Amino acid sequence: MHTWETGWTLRLDAEFGHHDLTPELQEFVRGCGAATGILTVQLVGSTGAITTIEYEPGALEDLRGALERMAPVDGDYAHNARWGDGNGFSHVRSALLKTGLTLPVVGGRLALGTWQQVVILNLDNRGRAREVMALLVGE
Repeated sequence: MHTWETGWTLRLDAEFGHHDLTPELQEFVRGCGAATGILTVQLVGSTGAITTIEYEPGALEDLRGALERMAPVDGDYAHNARWGDGNGFSHVRSALLKTGLTLPVVGGRLALGTWQQVVILNLDNRGRAREVMALLVGE
């Protein structure tokens, strides 16, 4: 059993900045040379998220709309009252989607569906440089 790690910093726009991390993750897995294993990817922070979705404009807009219905930007948040930073919605959205993801590695590749990509989201009310960490355990 071996362990490999890497990371990236990505500059993302406010409220729904996004990036398809799949190519970087696939390259990392290939470079490790592991045939099988588990890849864990973590976005550092409490106002962003990592998820899988078909990375195309329609699906992304649908996700953004669903998040707006569940945790509206202009909603009433106790976090905003306490801290005055106006990003209560982003903390709730992050908690709903989560900041980490674990994926199997099979045959030296991430086990993803044909239309499934790993996407990093900045949900905060300002643009941010987002730190992403990846850890592969395998052989």
